[in-house]
Amino acid sequence: MNRCKKWLAATLAAIVILLIMTGALVILVDPFFQYHAPLEGFPYLVDNQLSQNPGMAKHLKYDSVILGSSMTVNFDTRWFAETMGLETVKLCYSGAYPKDQANIMDLIFDSPNRVDAVFLGVDVMTYTGGVDETKYPIPAYLYDDNYLNDVQYLYNKDVVLNYILRPLADPDKTDLATVYQSWWTDEYYNIQWVMHNYEPSGVVENETPSDAYIESTDRNLRANLCPYIERNPDTVFYIFFPPYSILYWNDVMRENHLEATMEEYRYIADTLLAYDNVRVFFFPDQDWIVTDLNNYADYTHYHRDVNHYMTECFADGTCEIRSAEEMDGALSRMRAVIDAFDFEELFSREY
Repeated sequence: MNRCKKWLAATLAAIVILLIMTGALVILVDPFFQYHAPLEGFPYLVDNQLSQNPGMAKHLKYDSVILGSSMTVNFDTRWFAETMGLETVKLCYSGAYPKDQANIMDLIFDSPNRVDAVFLGVDVMTYTGGVDETKYPIPAYLYDDNYLNDVQYLYNKDVVLNYILRPLADPDKTDLATVYQSWWTDEYYNIQWVMHNYEPSGVVENETPSDAYIESTDRNLRANLCPYIERNPDTVFYIFFPPYSILYWNDVMRENHLEATMEEYRYIADTLLAYDNVRVFFFPDQDWIVTDLNNYADYTHYHRDVNHYMTECFADGTCEIRSAEEMDGALSRMRAVIDAFDFEELFSREY
């Protein structure tokens, strides 16, 4: 009996020691940056937007942030340093909804950093959803300040094996300047690849009313964007509309919601232009981008050279919309690009 008790005590002691050591290891390395900034010299793997963005927002040093969907993943933060003198961190979420942006902005504006600029890509199609809808369920224990529920982080097998031990065994530190960059390499950005993989949307006979998206868009703006603009008057919000390819607009027309989409663009711009600390940039009317499918890897995702161009625009004011009248002009140019494009010729080719 004594031998059994000793064995049980030794086993329990070993388990406690193992738990303490595992938790201490996670806290020390902190691969999700929940407790401190990255350790100098550790080869951190950063590839999990949902789990690693909140820690980076809390503990990295920055004065500006890049937010948005996969339309923003190909930005290089060094460009913002070169053109605007900003120390920028990229905190994007692929497929992000407005609530995803709000969740990370809560942490950004609660961090010790003085945030001079926010660069936010607005995908109009996501503003038609619910105000509390996120693209994926978030690990809430990484977004709050409750250390008691961090047990899910401290004793997570995936964290220990894939984010601490694996990087040590095969060091290849993630470059935070290009973090989350698209897997598509240069050879994928060509018209042959795009057209080979493009499936047109089905045809919808009834046209969507022009005001169909306004109510839901307004709710999302009021809940998930405007409060952050209003509470942070010293932060400049660079709001930009990404340049989806002409194939995206082919789908919009086939689905018969062109006028509704135009009105949604107009409503978002008009709402945001009312704020002194907002600058609006409109890229969908850049025909040299959107009509050249060699700029794309699919019908919406563009080459990093386009991201570089947008960065230069933020710095020098090219493509900036300063009034409702200028937005009307941009939408007219975009409509002209769509109307002038020869879709019949595009789809008649062999790829």
